Amino acid sequence: MDIVGFLKSQFIFHLLICYIFIVSGLIINFIQLFTLILWPINKQLFRRINCRLAYCISSQMVMLLEWWSGTDCTLYTDPENYHKYGKENAIVILNHNFEIDFLCGWNFCERFGVLGSSKVLAKKELSYMPIIGWMWYFLEIVFCKRKWEEDRKTVMQKLLNLRDYPENFWFLIHCEGTRFTEQKHQASMQVAEAKGLPKLKYHLLPRTKGFAVTVQCLRNVVSAVYDSTLNFRNNENPTLLGVLNGKKYHADLYVRRIPLEEIPEDEQECSNWLHRLYQEKDAFQEEYYRTGTYPAVPIVPPRRPWTLLNWLFWALLLLYPLFKLLINMINSGSSLTLASFGFVIVMASVGVRWMIGVTEINKGSTYGNNDNKQKQK
Repeated sequence: MDIVGFLKSQFIFHLLICYIFIVSGLIINFIQLFTLILWPINKQLFRRINCRLAYCISSQMVMLLEWWSGTDCTLYTDPENYHKYGKENAIVILNHNFEIDFLCGWNFCERFGVLGSSKVLAKKELSYMPIIGWMWYFLEIVFCKRKWEEDRKTVMQKLLNLRDYPENFWFLIHCEGTRFTEQKHQASMQVAEAKGLPKLKYHLLPRTKGFAVTVQCLRNVVSAVYDSTLNFRNNENPTLLGVLNGKKYHADLYVRRIPLEEIPEDEQECSNWLHRLYQEKDAFQEEYYRTGTYPAVPIVPPRRPWTLLNWLFWALLLLYPLFKLLINMINSGSSLTLASFGFVIVMASVGVRWMIGVTEINKGSTYGNNDNKQKQK
């Protein structure tokens, strides 16, 4: 077994990865807290600093995907649009079928230099999650309770606040609202039948109100919608735990650039446009399962070194004091001290495993199950 393979198989090495992520994340969250004093003085400086601080956290996750697990990500797109990626604001529509689809979305952002400034529409519960959720708070991420009557005003205000954002940003949105499962798909198609909408085979029925409001609030700020459809070769079923274990996956991402001018301004027409888009996405998935490819030119964007360099920086900064502390504890001979240290390390691993659990399909939200059932009553 080679050295890398040996290390990947060791539980203690996984704990070190967890330790670096948790401690560095909490340090960055603490620094972000102090940047609040800049908001009333220089809002744009506050935003630029927090983009860099957020990158220090999110890039560690991307590093695991592209350097640690070595996952290949092939982009299928029009070469004429390729040079525009990363140089304009955009709304990115992602399908929601896999446990690591958010991580592949981040990888897409990283390859074009907008990872630190990327935005999402996320459920309110995530804002309470240490590290990632707190990082998002300082990035002015749009959180929602998934009750549109309560969310509309808040979501619109948060989106309007982004109109003067100083960095190029991509707004990532899962229009399906929740991750695809067979149970949710069946309920979603019952709603489609009741509303007289065409049924989808590989997607849930898109929730159009959030998308329509996003387009309305960011019109003349974002230049295009990037319709993105993700799949994995050889029927791979990727998981975040698999990435942490160093398992390599092979992702294919089909991206179509659609100028925002082509999207109707009227809310109902925008809703109809989105439904047609998902019918097209379904057809692309059907073709992918049949042929193993998408109808565009395959391009592999170059892997940038910054995610790896960031992780190495935090590893060098944090592992030395950890090992020094461990040696001092061993020399002290106190079994209580050693037991306490072991408890802290195990709890750190449990904490990361809990965050991984948030992404697991079989532990996903019931949103889409309960909501669809209510609509059928």
